[in-house]
Amino acid sequence: MIVLEGVGVHHEGADRPVLRDVDLTIPEGDLCLVVGRTGSGKSTLLGTVTGLVPHFTGGTLTGRVLVQGRDTRTTRPRELADVVGYVGQDPLAGFVTDTVEEELAYGMEQLGLAPATMRKRVEETLDLLGIAGLRRRSLTSLSGGQQQRVAIASVMAAHPQVLVLDEPTSALDPTAAQDVLSALTSLVHDTGLTVVLAEHRLERVMHAADTLVWVCGDGGVEAGDPARVLARSDVTPPLAALARAVGWEEVPLSVREARRRARREHLVVHAPPGSAHDPDPAAGDARPPVVSARGLVVRHGAVSALDGVDLDLRAGTVTALMGRNGAGKSSLLWALQGSGRRSAGSVTVRAAGSQAPVDPARLSPTAARRLVSLVPQSAADLLYRDTVADELAQADRETGSPPGSAAAVLAGLGVAIDPGVHPRDLSEGQRLSLVLAVQLVAAPDVVLLDEPTRGLDYAAKDRLAAACRQLAARGAAVLVSTHDVEFAVQVSSRTVVLAEGEVVADGPTRTVCTASPAYAPQVAKVLSPVPVLTAGEVAAGLQERV
Repeated sequence: MIVLEGVGVHHEGADRPVLRDVDLTIPEGDLCLVVGRTGSGKSTLLGTVTGLVPHFTGGTLTGRVLVQGRDTRTTRPRELADVVGYVGQDPLAGFVTDTVEEELAYGMEQLGLAPATMRKRVEETLDLLGIAGLRRRSLTSLSGGQQQRVAIASVMAAHPQVLVLDEPTSALDPTAAQDVLSALTSLVHDTGLTVVLAEHRLERVMHAADTLVWVCGDGGVEAGDPARVLARSDVTPPLAALARAVGWEEVPLSVREARRRARREHLVVHAPPGSAHDPDPAAGDARPPVVSARGLVVRHGAVSALDGVDLDLRAGTVTALMGRNGAGKSSLLWALQGSGRRSAGSVTVRAAGSQAPVDPARLSPTAARRLVSLVPQSAADLLYRDTVADELAQADRETGSPPGSAAAVLAGLGVAIDPGVHPRDLSEGQRLSLVLAVQLVAAPDVVLLDEPTRGLDYAAKDRLAAACRQLAARGAAVLVSTHDVEFAVQVSSRTVVLAEGEVVADGPTRTVCTASPAYAPQVAKVLSPVPVLTAGEVAAGLQERV
């Protein structure tokens, strides 16, 4: 059992506490879902349970936090390791060994478990998380989603009584996320494991939650029945948006529940105009492509990441790139950008107003940046100055832009950031916005985004979608690699699906994303066979109940 009594957290120099007067009880064997806007204090709340707050984060902790009867104020995190397992937002930052198998064994070694016990648990956990095929792989060679599954496995192998997870599915494809959450749910039901999970993609997990804790952003929290708390909260997963569009007071927690209610109430929704025959964005356009890739092959040692990929991207379009973890999405983006590995094939980019296409790999970094900009999965990798203001000023200098240009781009993204703050102290959403400003100040013809919605709440994703559409409206070709189906249908008109390094689907987003249960958004599942993708389309096509 986890008990918080009058808990408050205040960081030195902050205007107000992150948390104040929090009273909360999480029963043993519960799956507790923690929700809230980016920067509201979800990670801080998790940190009070693990003991990282205040022992590693600093600040002042008031009140009392008890985990299985241990007071986290007087018990340091290492003394809680046999009870509490923790997986943070950045899996790579938590790895301490070189290979998958070694990482799974490391935590148990620190707890002094017998070798026979460790071997048995390693095998069980490899199977539970579906990563047996990765056991001898180097951790640095894995995709972001594979790293996330290994991080979860390394903690679960130690058999903690409490598992604390911060954004555990943010880098996982839909099928992998469902597998991981199913494994967690089984452990909750079968072994009494207590799971405290902070997540932005609520559509993936809210159906399994016993308790929902809403971190309101003003220091307070509300806890209770998930359907009732969601209806009051300022986070709006797809089913909550659907409920508001059709006037339901309580939010259905699953597609099944929503489908049954829609049928019971005879909900009738018109299909969007033209939805039955949306034009194929990959065909019928006389304009030459901005990006043209032919026969792209990328190999990493014995692993073939791309196997003969052909792809064209045209100006004024937003394309979603999807596929399971390890399908080759990041390898494709880096190959298109020019600095990534290419074992064979060609990439050419035709700049606006230019007659001759060029290979960005043959250009200087500055020239290539004006042609193609890529925001990687770990946006912080591109940040190296001491303050936000320094990063923005450096971007202006590197691109030859007038002073203040990058700051203006950041302001246009609708995100307010203190210019004196160190980039490492920003939230995931703020870091992403800063990197976007740094990259977009060069006004590139092609923008590549790799998993840009990690750590973003629904409002932040709406702003990012608007920014992508604005880039396309100005003539850029935008390619977004994402596992976030709900974001993909919101932002793109075309979807390309990779599998084992090959293109297996390429067509209108409405067609591709409703043809497969794995890639269909929740609203489409609820109202199938009507091909609506978002709650906005439902509101526009809603008829009176009959």
